[in-house]
Amino acid sequence: MSNNNFKAILEGLLFATGDEGLSIRQLKSVLELDKDTIMCIIDELKYDYEHTDRGIMLVEAKGVYHLATKPEHTAYFQKLMESPHASKLSQAALETLAIIAYNQPITRTEIEDIRGVKSDRPIQTLVSRALIEEIGRKDAIGRPIMFGTSVDFLTYFGLRSIEELPPLPEDITDSDVAEEADLFFSKLDSDMNE
Repeated sequence: MSNNNFKAILEGLLFATGDEGLSIRQLKSVLELDKDTIMCIIDELKYDYEHTDRGIMLVEAKGVYHLATKPEHTAYFQKLMESPHASKLSQAALETLAIIAYNQPITRTEIEDIRGVKSDRPIQTLVSRALIEEIGRKDAIGRPIMFGTSVDFLTYFGLRSIEELPPLPEDITDSDVAEEADLFFSKLDSDMNE
């Protein structure tokens, strides 16, 4: 396989991992290439981003490579975030928010167990909108972050306290929690954006 093929694969991997990015060690394992070859592919990809009119760039921080937007386009991203369309939460974000609201404190892994899919992006969206926040670390291997809802969450949904969330039936399963709560938050979110 040529470097161009690996360049395309690397770009896809970096896109798929989002802000988590990938280390050289992870890339060596996934691509089954040596470090020098991977560095050569990374340099080629960096060059491509720097010498063409692209909206993203390849960055390295603390030994992890990831894709990021170019700083010279910041004004447009701010404009997007301020637009009314940006105020709506995605279905995935609403589902994740519902799980956190009804199960807090909860870790990312526990959220993913309930949802059945990776939840990094919805969690990132909710943190960036200050609807959830880190409320501590779980006393377990790796000391994972525990998330809970914030004061902004209460304000956003017009609640005075978390106790004002509608009660869930007693015989409900984890997936039912997500479904029931998602309906509640979807209705509230759409009402607020009309």
